[in-house]
Amino acid sequence: MLRLAIVGCGEHSRGSHAAPLARYAANHPGQVELAAACDIDPQRADAFCHDFKFARAYTDIEQMLATEELHACISVMPVGRIVDVATLLLERKMPCVIEKPLGQSLAEVEQLAQVARMTATPHMVSVNRRFMPYLNRACSWAKRAGRLQYVRATQVRHNRSELDFIWSTAIHPLDALRHIAGDVEEFKTEIFAEGLSTIWYAISLTFAGGVTGRVEILPTAGMVEEWYELYGEGFRARVVAGSGSQRSLECWRNGQQEINEQSPETEPEDLRNGSYEEVEEFVGALKIGKAPRPTVEDILPSARVCFAISEEVTRQIGSKTIRF
Repeated sequence: MLRLAIVGCGEHSRGSHAAPLARYAANHPGQVELAAACDIDPQRADAFCHDFKFARAYTDIEQMLATEELHACISVMPVGRIVDVATLLLERKMPCVIEKPLGQSLAEVEQLAQVARMTATPHMVSVNRRFMPYLNRACSWAKRAGRLQYVRATQVRHNRSELDFIWSTAIHPLDALRHIAGDVEEFKTEIFAEGLSTIWYAISLTFAGGVTGRVEILPTAGMVEEWYELYGEGFRARVVAGSGSQRSLECWRNGQQEINEQSPETEPEDLRNGSYEEVEEFVGALKIGKAPRPTVEDILPSARVCFAISEEVTRQIGSKTIRF
């Protein structure tokens, strides 16, 4: 039986990690044990154990690692602690899931990637879009339909004016397009700010395999939604991944719609957004001694693009060429 622990018991950890872990444990009795939950706030750690059936609560990660005989640990840290805690786990040879972003600068991300290479500890980066059921179904359908030519992702949010949005959150759609179309060979960024409370982005992409694409990042457009589109000669697939019941898959070929599905409103969020499939990948890989994916090395190119865009924006703000 695999004994698992989680470090960080905040709101994101609850919905995106603890809920699918608890669901997996319930669906696979006798295969995993939710052994421990750790948080600097003892009340949060206790509540985690109560709500998701983790066995013991801790407030110190070192004490937890020394006390428990663990097989893996899920790390969901504030951005400033991501590299420190992930490095600790990797250097202790503790297989782990690392929540993105992988640092608050490209130097931190490169540092973490170096630790991952040197330790060779099995690990996985949490980027749930790679596991979204509708998106992966769209990819499979598009491969059967023909040669992929163009991909597009749009991320819309409400009142997200933080300047780190491009590397802390927008890495999701960009990485999802890399997952679909391959590594980015070239990119060009258009920036929109005048009349806005923050910066909006339109990023044109050329992928190594010849596919072209675009990512649009609109952080203050008054709603929460993402959509992904895949195009080729005679076909198109569209995935909507929004809040609540806004989850759909539509596929057209030669003028006819072949798929038109929408998630039931009652379906749990972790079954719609890829979080449960992420747990299946991680636990399944550990059970058979295989390295889980994606790794820090897999996500590093996505981080490089996002931080390059961020650096250019910072330069333009400093030179006052961006007007709000």
